[in-house]
Parts: sequence; structure tokens; C-alpha cells
Amino acid sequence: MITLYHRPKTRSERFLWLFEELGAPYQIKEVNTRTRDGTGAVDPANPHPHGKVPAISDDGVIVFESPAIALYLTDKFPKAGLGPTVGDPKRGPYLSWLVYYGSVLEPAFMSKFMNVAVPVGTAGWVEIEQVIEFVAKTLSAGPYLLGEKFSAADILYSTTFAMFGPSPVMPKSPVIDAYVKRCTERPAFARAQGSA
Repeated sequence: MITLYHRPKTRSERFLWLFEELGAPYQIKEVNTRTRDGTGAVDPANPHPHGKVPAISDDGVIVFESPAIALYLTDKFPKAGLGPTVGDPKRGPYLSWLVYYGSVLEPAFMSKFMNVAVPVGTAGWVEIEQVIEFVAKTLSAGPYLLGEKFSAADILYSTTFAMFGPSPVMPKSPVIDAYVKRCTERPAFARAQGSA
């Protein structure tokens, strides 16, 4: 049984969705985390090294960080088809999207949110407007990041875009809005909302 270390209304909710998509057995362990306003504390029951969520434990194997968890789970449950396996031509793009999420998308959003200029030419990420342009261009070729096939990468991106959607941090894009709607209309998303 895989344990998801979870706090409601955080990025860990996306893994309820991924577990539902995978049809994989899991249990939820709610933990406390520090909050944006400085309240809260690191929960000693949480195996994440910085007391954040998400993290999972699979028979003692601890995995943390959203892209790593997505890759671990899709590799563990390949029959669900949510992550291309080794040898599949889509594996490279899938890995690229997972790494781009943590290395470019998240820092781009945080730069905008914190009103900090991206050090162009030295940073490993770009401004959020460039990210949105790239993602929208990719989605113009197919309904999902890998084309016709929905993957765990779409769970990471669509939940992030939904989270930032109403915020001025998120550049407006009808292509991205349609993508979020398409992803979150999946039955597994509704099931996950019921277990959150």
C-alpha cells in the first residue's frame, strides 16, 4: 500500500487524481505543514526533508517532489498508460515535460508571484509568459502535452494552471483554459475531489 502524505488544498491533491487514474491502491496520511502566513509547523510524521507535501512512501521507499512522484508511480503502474515506458518514442518528451515542470514552470510562476525579474541568460528558467506561449503552442498540435495521449504530466500542468488561473500571475490563454477544462472533466478527477 502506498501512503500519500497530504494536506488539503495543496499540490498533494493532484496525486489523489493520479492514484485514481492509475487505479492504484493508496492511503492518505494528513500531515501539518508550514503555511504562507508563517503559522503551522513541520510534522515529524512527514518524511519530506523540508516538511512539505506531497511525499509518498511505498514499503519504506520515500519519494518526494511532484515530477519524481509522477514518474515513480507511472513506472510502477505501467498498464494504466499514464507514462510512456522505456523504449517508447514519447518517453523523452514525457521526461522533458516532468523536468520542465520543476525546473522552468514553477520557478517562472514564483518569479512573477514574488515580482522578481528572471535573470535572463543565467537562470535555468524564463518568464512565465514564455512558458505559457510554449505550452499553448504545444497544445495547438494535440489536446495534451504528448499529443493525443493524456499522461501524468497533464495532471501536473493542468492542476497548476487551474490553481493560478484566477490570479494575475497567470497570463490569459484560451488554449490553456480549454486544456484545463478538458483535463479536469475526466472521471478520475471527480473521484479524487470526493476523496480530498
